[in-house]
Amino acid sequence: MSLITTTQDLADACARLATHPFVTVDTEFLRETTYYPKLCLVQLASPDEAVLVDPLAPGIDLAPFLALMTDEAVVKVFHAARQDLEIVWIIGKLIPKPLFDTQVAAMVCGYGDSVGYEQLANDLAKARIDKSSRFTDWSRRPLSDAQLVYAESDVTHLRDIYLALDADIKASGRESWVAEEMAVLNSPGTYEVKPENAWQRLKGRIRKPKELALLMELAAWREREAQSRDVPRQRVLKDDALMDIVQRAPVSVEALAELRSVPNGFERSRAGGEVLAAVARGLALDPKTLPRLERERGRATNGAVLDLLKVLLKAVADAERVAPKIIASSDDLEAISFDDEADVPALKGWRREVFGEKAIALKNGNLGLRIVRGRVSVA
Repeated sequence: MSLITTTQDLADACARLATHPFVTVDTEFLRETTYYPKLCLVQLASPDEAVLVDPLAPGIDLAPFLALMTDEAVVKVFHAARQDLEIVWIIGKLIPKPLFDTQVAAMVCGYGDSVGYEQLANDLAKARIDKSSRFTDWSRRPLSDAQLVYAESDVTHLRDIYLALDADIKASGRESWVAEEMAVLNSPGTYEVKPENAWQRLKGRIRKPKELALLMELAAWREREAQSRDVPRQRVLKDDALMDIVQRAPVSVEALAELRSVPNGFERSRAGGEVLAAVARGLALDPKTLPRLERERGRATNGAVLDLLKVLLKAVADAERVAPKIIASSDDLEAISFDDEADVPALKGWRREVFGEKAIALKNGNLGLRIVRGRVSVA
């Protein structure tokens, strides 16, 4: 087993792969010490062959690989695709199309929430995965035989998984369900990290408009700093320290130094000065221009309604042989418990047909639940 290390060999391999109706794809990468993932290996397989590509090889150009990813005649099959797609977006500013994610498909086929590759390989490909190489350093060269075997198995067994799930979905007529789930993965916005939106990761920790204003400015500063230095955001400033600054709103070097969560000497560094400038900008923001903070619904809602909706969701998911998560999220259920016309996915499209209408009927006393032979069913 050998690695493709030249552009010509990669072009030849991609030309062969492009003659097939689908190709399975996986990547190995590192991002523990960087903001952006470092691509270390690309694995590709058609029904006829599997190839391993070394993106770290001197002089190699990944253009043939990127061209294959945009070939509309070839379905690109991933498992839990989001991180792999993020890497493709970063290196080529493109999203592989057409796209098939076996984790999403497995949820539609009733394999539970976020089912793992190993389980699907065992169930559908009758194969067992040796995971001992999973967390090795993929940037070191040469790669070991064990690493290469593990990497190849990630795309060879995926072929059988794809064929089984694709057949199941077509037999059940649920192609549109899978396509709808793929919409998020097919959106460039999923992979574009905008510093001005970084505050949303931590919005659950704040309650006051003043805190929101500071969080927006500080989180945006940290994101820009992490991107420019290509380091994890936690290396710039840990979440706890950032939230302490949000809550205490220091306006001087001395006040910033008093925060125990802030590293010693940080207050007199360049970054410390930029943090104080971000605090000043946050304090100057007009509260009327800020996004509205969601109220804590849980304190005002009828918990019994939410509990009933959860039971209904489980019953519907069991009846439809799909994972509950793909029908409705916890936020969806909470929103529906307040409002029959909530703007949530569970009240749109096929989800409304299989669950949303029943949820509204249950809330309004027009539908009941009963236990039949130990299982909850809709009455």
